[in-house]
Order: sequence, then structure tokens, then C-alpha cells
Amino acid sequence: MTAPKHKKARANGEGTIYQRQDGRWEAASYVLAADGTRKRVRVYGSTRREAADKLAEKIADSNRGLPVATADSTLGDYLTYWLNGVAVHGLRENTHTRYATCIRLHLMPGLGTKKIARLTAKDVRTFLDRLRITCQCCAQGLDTERKACCAIGECCQKQLSPSTVMYVHSVLKSALEHAVREDELPRNVARNVKTAAPRPRRFRPLTSAEARQFLDAARADRLHPLYELALRTGLRKGELLGLQWEDLDLISGTASIRRSLQRTRTGGLTHLPTKTRASERRIALPTECIHSLKEHKQHQDMERKTAESAWQDSGLVFTTPTGRPLDPANLTRRFRSFLDWAGLRRIRFHDLRHSTATLLLEQGVDLVVIKELLGHAHIGVTAGVYAHVRLRLQRQAIDTLGSALSPTEDNPGDLPAAAVVR
Repeated sequence: MTAPKHKKARANGEGTIYQRQDGRWEAASYVLAADGTRKRVRVYGSTRREAADKLAEKIADSNRGLPVATADSTLGDYLTYWLNGVAVHGLRENTHTRYATCIRLHLMPGLGTKKIARLTAKDVRTFLDRLRITCQCCAQGLDTERKACCAIGECCQKQLSPSTVMYVHSVLKSALEHAVREDELPRNVARNVKTAAPRPRRFRPLTSAEARQFLDAARADRLHPLYELALRTGLRKGELLGLQWEDLDLISGTASIRRSLQRTRTGGLTHLPTKTRASERRIALPTECIHSLKEHKQHQDMERKTAESAWQDSGLVFTTPTGRPLDPANLTRRFRSFLDWAGLRRIRFHDLRHSTATLLLEQGVDLVVIKELLGHAHIGVTAGVYAHVRLRLQRQAIDTLGSALSPTEDNPGDLPAAAVVR
């Protein structure tokens, strides 16, 4: 009688694998945790091979010195691991900076000491409710530095806006969702907490009369082609500043939007990919913009000759008089001064983009065309942002129909003929 075959024992450091009572396979081993210590990590799979492969990946990361999230990690440790080891590879630098600020100022103080495996929906809901009513001046210690607010017994009640609270909630959901995908958590408890959507920011785009006044005044400004392009095409500020001459075809009258110029903390003025994949697009240039861009090219050539050796050839369409890229913050300040000089009310530069879409909608342009021009990822974004305009247009359409259906003095009995509606 032959002896039964025994499975080969796993080598030291490879961890253990066994089948659970529910049929799933569980693998466990000690790895480098986010807090610098070695802790036991568990992974699961529907087959032995799947569990073994997941564990091998964790051990390999640990052996390379990369911290691995474990079920008994605190939320603070896991957020640090997720932000610097996972999210950093998929976020633009400015977005990563906003995530880091959100975690440092709000999530760490509020939930950082909680064990990630013991975090409940009630914990998240209580945290968000408290965040809504907490004076941030006091919570961040600004009152002590300024010797004001709670430090002198007069709280200023500087609370977070509803959109910021929703943003904090969104960052937490993203981090926990990754923990679920890596089988660190059975479910994302933050998704079970519902937050009321904040009211959309109200903006007052330029009316058609104000838009004409804007374009007339802009002709006297050095950045006239930029302002005109912004209003007539709805390009974002970063897309305008990142536009290069090689992106323009002034013969066929098109522009290829490939990049955005933004200031980042580490790289300064940096060319980045467009906001989304849909933002990378090709648009038709209005005839007026083609003429002004041709004149701008000639003016820039004169500035190049005047600057001589001081000229820095960046290939950009819109630059300083010495060829350097225009700083987005400087453009914002210059735009405000221009509005004051032109006698126009103060609006944000981004409101030029809203003005483009609003004026197009009011002229009856199809929503799909506007979505493609603006580079929105989904038509729902376009429809949602400009819902108030569509409602006004519906009212106008209904009133127009009402006038057509109302009997007139000349033909009080004039009724519309029957028609087949398909």
C-alpha cells in the first residue's frame, strides 16, 4: 500500500495558504507595513493559485522596500500608503497635492487613528457631520497663530463649504475602494454614507451685448487674440496658454488641443496632458480668430527681433514680450485689470468658457456640438452645467408655441390643421 502524497511545504518567508470553510482560499504572510513595522497581511482568491499569486505580489513589494497595507493598519497609515504608493501614479501633480492637503487637514485628524478593518459607516457619517459644523480656523490652529477667533473667545465660524465636505468624502471613498480591490476590506463603508450634493456654483456669463463690448475693448490689448479665442471657442485657460504654433493650421482654420500649461509645486510652469482624454481634440477656428492670430504672429516676430538675445523661443502662441510662457496667475490678474479698464463687471476667466456655451445654446446650437467644442468627457456634464440655460430656452419655446396656439383678432377660429406626428 502506497503512502499518501503530501503537499510540498512552503519555504520560509512564503507564508501559508489554506482553504476556508466558505470555499475561498486564504494566504497570509508577514510584510513591511505602512508604519515601518512588519505585520501579517491576508489575501483571498477563488483558487489556490490566485491566492498564492496575490500573496507573492505582496511579498515582492515588501522585499523591494515598498510598504504594503494590512488589515490591522490604521486609516492614517493606509491613507499614507495609498496616496504615495498608489494614487501618485494615476493623478496629475496638482490633483495629488489637493488630495494630500485634504488628507492632512481633515482625514488624518478626524479618522487617522481608526483601524481600517474596524471602520464603520457610522464612523464616516459622524466624521462628516462634525466636519460640516467645525470652525476650521480653530481646528487647524490658525486662531492661536493670529490670536483671534476661539483664542480670544470670539469664534468666527469659518466652516467648510458643502462642496469641500463632499470632496473629503470622495477622497476617502477612493482610498477605501482601492483597499476593497486589493482584498484588504470586504466592502467600502464610505460608499454607504450619502452626502447631499451641494448646489452648483452660480455664474453669470456675459450677455451677447457684454460679449460684443468685451471683444471691442480687447482689440486695444496685447492679448487680444487670446481673449478672442477664449470667448469664441471656450478653451480653458491652461489650454490657451499651452497652445503652440505647431498646433495651429491657419490655412485650414483648425487647432489641435494637446496639452495644458499649469504651475505645479515641484516643476513650476509645466506642460501637462489635457484634463481628460476627451479634452484632447481638434476644433474649428472662427474666421475672426484666424485673422487675429495671423496678426499676432507678425507682432510676436517683431518682439523677437526687439528682444534679440533675451528672447526665449518656447514655441508658444501666447508669451511674454521675451518669449517666456505666461503664468496662469499673472493672466488672471491681468484679466481683472482689463475688465475694470473696459468698464465690464468682474467675472472669472473661466466664465468666458461658460459664456461661449451659453451664447451657443441660446443660438440653438446642438448640445452634442457644444460638448465636443468644450471637450467635456460626457454630454451629461454639458447638460448639467447649463441646465438653467436649457430651462430658459424651454420656457421661450413654450411661450412661442402658446402664441401660435392663441386665437388672433383676425382669425378667432383659426385652428391648426391636423397633422401626423412621427
